[in-house]
Amino acid sequence: MGYGQGHGQGYEGRRAVGRRTLLGSAVAVAAAGVMTTGTPGTAGAVTRAAGSSRTSPRTSTLWREFAASPYTHPQIPYVGRAGQRAGAARFPRHRVVADVRAYGAKGDGSTDDAPAINRALAAAGERGGGTVTIPPGTYRIDDVIRIAHSGVTLRGAGSGRTKLYATKNLTELIGPYGSRYGGDKSSWSWAGGLIWLCPQGRWDSLTAAIKERAWPFEGWTGNKRDEWSTLTGVGRARRGDRTVTVQDASAASKLRPGQLVLLRLADDPGHTLLEHMAGDGPGTQSYDWAAMTKLTSYVPYEWPVRVAAVRGRKVTLERPLPLDVRPEWDPRLTTLVTPLTGSGVEGLTLEAVETPQSPHLLDKGYNGVAFQCAYDCWADDVVVRHVDNGFGLIAASACTLRRTRVAGRGSHHPYYCREGSHDNLIEDFVIERRTVPAPPAGTQLHGINVEGLSSYNVWSRGLMEMGTFDTHRGMPFANVRTEITVTNDGRHGGDAIAGPLYGARFTHWNVTVTNERAGLIKIDEIAPYSATAGISEVREFDQIDVPDFTGELHARLEAYGTPEAIRPRNLYEAQRALDRAAE
Repeated sequence: MGYGQGHGQGYEGRRAVGRRTLLGSAVAVAAAGVMTTGTPGTAGAVTRAAGSSRTSPRTSTLWREFAASPYTHPQIPYVGRAGQRAGAARFPRHRVVADVRAYGAKGDGSTDDAPAINRALAAAGERGGGTVTIPPGTYRIDDVIRIAHSGVTLRGAGSGRTKLYATKNLTELIGPYGSRYGGDKSSWSWAGGLIWLCPQGRWDSLTAAIKERAWPFEGWTGNKRDEWSTLTGVGRARRGDRTVTVQDASAASKLRPGQLVLLRLADDPGHTLLEHMAGDGPGTQSYDWAAMTKLTSYVPYEWPVRVAAVRGRKVTLERPLPLDVRPEWDPRLTTLVTPLTGSGVEGLTLEAVETPQSPHLLDKGYNGVAFQCAYDCWADDVVVRHVDNGFGLIAASACTLRRTRVAGRGSHHPYYCREGSHDNLIEDFVIERRTVPAPPAGTQLHGINVEGLSSYNVWSRGLMEMGTFDTHRGMPFANVRTEITVTNDGRHGGDAIAGPLYGARFTHWNVTVTNERAGLIKIDEIAPYSATAGISEVREFDQIDVPDFTGELHARLEAYGTPEAIRPRNLYEAQRALDRAAE
């Protein structure tokens, strides 16, 4: 299957031109449509074809405002550096160090090849990294395929040529996984994958806790969120700043460019950090934050980021700050668990044995590809079929999923993004129409999910033949969905005690809705300080939500009913061009 390649054009090598001229040029390029060239029948091409009409395109007012103040716009988040290596168009090409056949894999569809594949991956990691190849064939796997070392790529011969056929689920392989919040739910409904990219130490601690039925936190600071130590406190700063002043000069001298650190912001008794994530509007002050015990368990907010430069007590970061940094939130840079970095999976199909979809929240764990405690990692040209949950980002940041597809009998979460996942990019993605009717026993379909204070994630150039824009409570904020065609037939979930559906700066930009359903797509009447720009004309039916916050939401609506008219066509690509123009 072919897809569009690469990112929009930049303005490299023109630093002598003034910033005002560059910003004007970037606006002009975006207005003309900063896009890749898609192959007919692909996600990007379908989206473009759906936007044809006689309506004259015009540059968005919202876009002009954003271009004038890209890091601090009240409704639109800056996501121009989302994805691995700050949005790099190309993935690393590690040298080939192993072929799974040399470790005993047969690819005959009947031999259990999981041990051989895992031996090859472990050997590559122990040598310092490299690419493990899987030639064409069908490889039965009776265990989880684990990428547990940094700098390791698992590469098939293409999603149409290399197939991993999974015969068992995660409940069988690891054990039942209950929820740390109680009840009879299975956490395999939103965690883990049959291809699981997770650093070795984190994998060991997670699976040990699951086997002991000590249901863990799954994020960057360990099962009990206590595996960190302070590097230095951080002084006051504003959202959008890239340089912060740290309090400890001796600690700053130990920081190094390229080092991954965690910015940690703790809420105060008045819950002003949560209010800030929701936009600081008047409705946030009357909201009953204390009653949202599941939401409050998600803070402190933990944002992993690379250090770009250190000069005295001035530390420059790879990405702009996602929030203000205020003394009352005890801001500090800390350590984190050893992450997985620079690893990927490419060119294969993961197909699970076909079983009926489980009742809601009782998934057994026929899950696809999971990224956990992963940074600067990726998937490219990967298809998952007959899975409970497709592609998962669990405390994963700065990862890119490109040319991915969810197919087969129907999934609970085709894509999910949770447990404080930030700055990820999902582009050129497809959710196919299910091949069999949903079982009648209370199954659920979500779509492209985001929850749990996850922020600055992007879904770009997608075709969704089913599902919805599943904002799943837990107040995710500052996320973008752009240039997507969707048959909007899914539903969102989320516990009542998980708090609001939306924080501030959600943006839906150029969205074609094929079945006229408004829910979770047109968000100007429900999401605070957010933007709906260039969506189809829609109406309310099926699941209908009410705003979580009282009073004026300060949300924007533009180019309603005319997605074909909005310029730029793709908000992420336009921000990439703007970012390059400003360098």
